[in-house]
Amino acid sequence: MVHFVGAGPGDKELITVKGKRLLEEADVIIYAGSLVNPELLEYAKPQAKICNSASMTLEEVIEVMEKAESEGKTTVRLHTGDPSVYGAHREQMDRLEERGISYDVVPGVSSFQAAAASMKKEYTLPGVSQTVILTRLEGRTPVPEKENLKSLASHQASMVVFLSAGQTETVAEKLIEGGYPADTPAAVIYKASWEDEKIVAGTLADIGKKAKEAGISRTALIAVGGFLGNTYQLSRLYDRHFSHGFRQGTDGDGQLQEGSRVKE
Repeated sequence: MVHFVGAGPGDKELITVKGKRLLEEADVIIYAGSLVNPELLEYAKPQAKICNSASMTLEEVIEVMEKAESEGKTTVRLHTGDPSVYGAHREQMDRLEERGISYDVVPGVSSFQAAAASMKKEYTLPGVSQTVILTRLEGRTPVPEKENLKSLASHQASMVVFLSAGQTETVAEKLIEGGYPADTPAAVIYKASWEDEKIVAGTLADIGKKAKEAGISRTALIAVGGFLGNTYQLSRLYDRHFSHGFRQGTDGDGQLQEGSRVKE
């Protein structure tokens, strides 16, 4: 059995309970060495075979999994963050299916979630944005034209840009061209949740310069949007005047409102 496990964003305690258990039980561990915190390997049993995929090809990764399977061993493929976000694990799963090898996926905490926690911010503030866009600048992996930054910027939603920290100035320029005001709050979060985490805050007008001055060019996210500011509406969920399925609100005089029935 092969388990694709989300290692979390960096802090070794941010792996899920299930992911930690599988890591402890694994006979073979293949981890993304350029991104996964090596401290997570402390959970492995002493006799586990550990492979760093940073220097491996896709074929070599599959060969290790296939050999382990033939020997009746359990493999953990340890991906940074959550495998479903820029994890490149679909191509691995497809090849396992072709070989009849069973696998499952254990989700993890993504770096964009850890970044929000580190900044103490909420991406979906009422009255500001109810949409979060996860995207990247084109690089060796192209981006579909309909998903270019200028086009996505027209929504002015909360945005997190992955794999683009080395071109923060270019990202900011494209977002301004696409519709975000130049004074839109922005931040660059380096290695969210790691011990050497660093956060640089500014606006689209100056975030590129600030990131460069801080020496941040990789392993970082670019966060953009009004959610980084301090103006927003209060949630209706906890509004005492608002009724919903679990609570009946009151009007301004303290009287019960007509509305959804309160569940017992």
